[in-house]
Amino acid sequence: MSPADGQASAHRPFNRSDAKTLGLSALGGALEFYDFVVFVFFAKTLSVLFFPAGTAPWLSQLQVYGIFAAGYLARPLGGIVMAHFGDLVGRKRMFTLSVFLMSVPTLLIGLLPTYAQVGLLAPLLLLLLRIVQGIAVGGEVPGAWVFVSEHVPRNRVGFACASLTAGLTAGILIGSLLAAWINTRFEPQVVLDWVWRVPFLLGGVFGFFAVYLRRWLHETPVFTEMRERKQLAQSLPVKQVLARHRGAVALSMLASWQLTAAIVVVVLMTPTLIQAAFDVPAALAFRGNSVATFCLVIGCVVAGLAVDRFGVARSLLTGSLGLMAGTYALYLHLASGSVQHFVALYALAGVFCGVVGVVPALMVAAFPPAIRFSGLSFSYNIAYAIFGGLTPPLIGYLSQALGSLAPAHYVALTGVVSIGVAAYLLIARRPAP
Repeated sequence: MSPADGQASAHRPFNRSDAKTLGLSALGGALEFYDFVVFVFFAKTLSVLFFPAGTAPWLSQLQVYGIFAAGYLARPLGGIVMAHFGDLVGRKRMFTLSVFLMSVPTLLIGLLPTYAQVGLLAPLLLLLLRIVQGIAVGGEVPGAWVFVSEHVPRNRVGFACASLTAGLTAGILIGSLLAAWINTRFEPQVVLDWVWRVPFLLGGVFGFFAVYLRRWLHETPVFTEMRERKQLAQSLPVKQVLARHRGAVALSMLASWQLTAAIVVVVLMTPTLIQAAFDVPAALAFRGNSVATFCLVIGCVVAGLAVDRFGVARSLLTGSLGLMAGTYALYLHLASGSVQHFVALYALAGVFCGVVGVVPALMVAAFPPAIRFSGLSFSYNIAYAIFGGLTPPLIGYLSQALGSLAPAHYVALTGVVSIGVAAYLLIARRPAP
């Protein structure tokens, strides 16, 4: 079989060039993902600044979560368009374009006027820029997974995808550390006056640096081989995905549901949720989040190594059970009225959130190289638009309706679905008697 089939490189050793590619890709991904997620760490601040002063706190927070969700709803547009050209003209070009498209709106958010200055125009501009961010990240994340997976030996695809995912989550860690430092260093009124702008302005600078880093990367060997052999998709790649690979799309979307819950609920929303539900001080909430996110970075790498050693199905099954247990342990402890072990339990939940590092390896294997970018991007972004986009306002509503354990119940539901996916993979690949 040809390299385009991903077989010729299966037995070569992982070399220094592979390590350089993974390192640069992960660093660039961290800087770009910081741009996308820093929004949620300042959701409470933005809800005060970009909506009328008389709005009830829970309603203004729900509204700003809606703007946050708009970024997820815009992801399929960017993902499908960038994946189309990624399958036809090259992975690297789209890989670089996506980070540029993220940098500009992040910088502009830091320069926006507030509601007190321009009225209704302020939240509308914030919404517009958030949509552009969503378009950019819709091409970045699936493109990055495809890019790194096609650069390494086949028996290291799990590690490659997970290391990239670890890089993306490191971007969350950067945002969490900065939010924790700001909440510790500055008084709330000072943050409202001007400090809130700093993370977004820094994000724009980070993004332009990521663009610079990616000029040192090369096109993937798999795509180069397909282009030379004229094996690129002959019609619309996404049309081929929907016509011939609907089963792969369904499995990928179901697995992505737990990924969205782990990142959006456990990592991004929990610091804000627990302040309101359990009266956890902001500084402690973000300190715990920083530790948990660091543990998530480690958990992603461990999950990738597990995929290469034990396979996708077993790694997904084990990680899903761990995430359910870790999330319940965290929320039940807080519900008991204690914060004594909060940081340790949040760290444990963060480790098991590393199961998100299994999902990209599942999706990479599900689609053939000629339509891989489109298949992965369509599945992942549609799932994120549905599940990730609806999760913030849904969690806000469920927390009001069902109580403080609602986030843990939701994560557990997605874990059950992923266990079902893992069981299906184990049964489907079992040899016939």
